[in-house]
Amino acid sequence: MLDEQAKKVLLRKIPHGLYVCGVKDGEEINGFTASWVMQASFQPPLVVNCVKSDSRSHAMLLASGIFSLSFLEAGQKDLAAQFFKPQRLVANKFETVSAYLGEATGCPILEEALGYIECRVVGKVEHGDHTVFVGEVIAAGLHREGDLLTLESTGWNYGG
Repeated sequence: MLDEQAKKVLLRKIPHGLYVCGVKDGEEINGFTASWVMQASFQPPLVVNCVKSDSRSHAMLLASGIFSLSFLEAGQKDLAAQFFKPQRLVANKFETVSAYLGEATGCPILEEALGYIECRVVGKVEHGDHTVFVGEVIAAGLHREGDLLTLESTGWNYGG
């Protein structure tokens, strides 16, 4: 039998970094705060990125098969919050931040981030309310060293 309270408490203890996932489909770009991300393979270099199935970014990612992840630094909670908002409420999330388009994918990358990776989708699992995208890392860049912003440090909950 599933103890709902125990499930909630334990799943929220899984550590998560915070990233801004940049997506592009044609000329349209968008970004969202991602927390369900992890490395999945050394060779080839793979990451797993879980994306809410009913979001605009999900549709864009399905159509284009590419994404970027900008690694947020500890203390960039306000930046993470800006990208939590749905695109329909904020027309251009990149309007007030410095960003550029990655050379490998054309997806947006935040200049203020610690660094970034660009990925090409090589697999996906569509089950539940999020799709698990497997991305092969095809480009990476380090802007500076620093500590990663974590979900726990923000006081927010996304899980359970």
